[in-house]
Amino acid sequence: MKQMKAYINGLGMVSPQAMGDVSNYFAKGTTDEEPMLQIEKPNYRDYIHPKQLRRMSKVVRIGMVGAKIAMEKAAIEQPDSIITATGMGCQADTEKFLNAMIDNNEGLLNPTAFIQSTHNTIGAQIALHLGNHNYNFTYVHRTFSFESALLDAMMQLSEKTANHILVGGIDEITEESWKIKTQIDYYKKKGVSASRFSDDQQPGAVAGEGSAFFMLSSEKNNTTLAVLEAVDTFFNPESQEETETRIKHFLAENELSADEVDLVLLGNNGDAVYDAIYEQLAETLFSNTPTTTFKQYCGEYDTAASFGMGLASMLLHTQQLPKDLMQNAKIDLPLKNILIYNQFRNTNHSLILLNA
Repeated sequence: MKQMKAYINGLGMVSPQAMGDVSNYFAKGTTDEEPMLQIEKPNYRDYIHPKQLRRMSKVVRIGMVGAKIAMEKAAIEQPDSIITATGMGCQADTEKFLNAMIDNNEGLLNPTAFIQSTHNTIGAQIALHLGNHNYNFTYVHRTFSFESALLDAMMQLSEKTANHILVGGIDEITEESWKIKTQIDYYKKKGVSASRFSDDQQPGAVAGEGSAFFMLSSEKNNTTLAVLEAVDTFFNPESQEETETRIKHFLAENELSADEVDLVLLGNNGDAVYDAIYEQLAETLFSNTPTTTFKQYCGEYDTAASFGMGLASMLLHTQQLPKDLMQNAKIDLPLKNILIYNQFRNTNHSLILLNA
């Protein structure tokens, strides 16, 4: 069954790259001194009152800024629904509360960090700030979180229970969580420049964080950036052949073949073991299709696909192809469609298709 398309009428991103147009977007990579990609801090006071700001953790701040930018771009003051997605939620507050339990021997605990550690804090704060009493839901499905939020939004648009839906993916990296995950080879211990991203042989991925919000609407208008055509997920494929079959089926449902896709954004994260899945697809299924990667600019986190979708939206809207991003890919303009394929350790696989 073909999904209800959604028009991306507003986009707000806070990422490791400076906010601006796509032509000068890719400047920051990791270094030996800074082995994880952290967000380029916006001027929070442009979006949040100082009295409210001092009570917000970083992940809530970047979620609020992303949401406000997306709404401003779409000229929507009150969304019909607010749907947030996060894999790890408010990590800094969770760590603060757990460390306080240890330090205080589980006594005399300040409840503030616990209250603000819940995963739905971001969506709740956005609603409180707007005075919005509409549908408000947070998806916490690890690396399926953002895709689950998109599917929810598309179903609401299909059922005509909402016309303007704010959807966002948000995750943060903390030094403590980074240290823990380097011990199990989820993250790299040393930074890798974007130019060496695919050649580094350290185990694990480059850690990252970010916030990307989209105003999805049932109607196109003069702020529309791109069209969200379809979303699909699949779990734990038994072989590379099964992965290829699922991608082919997804494209066929949307009346496309692999050769008819103008650009594929692949979720390579620097982990050589699992990046081999992308590399094999680029040589087989997408051998006649331009491909490039995006996580060298945002790092790996549970909702990193939201950065990929934001980037694809900008590319379709501006029809600009930055040299840093395109690498060796030869692409013919105009871009009519972009496929985003992401997978996490060959377990959670997702597909997002955007049209101009």
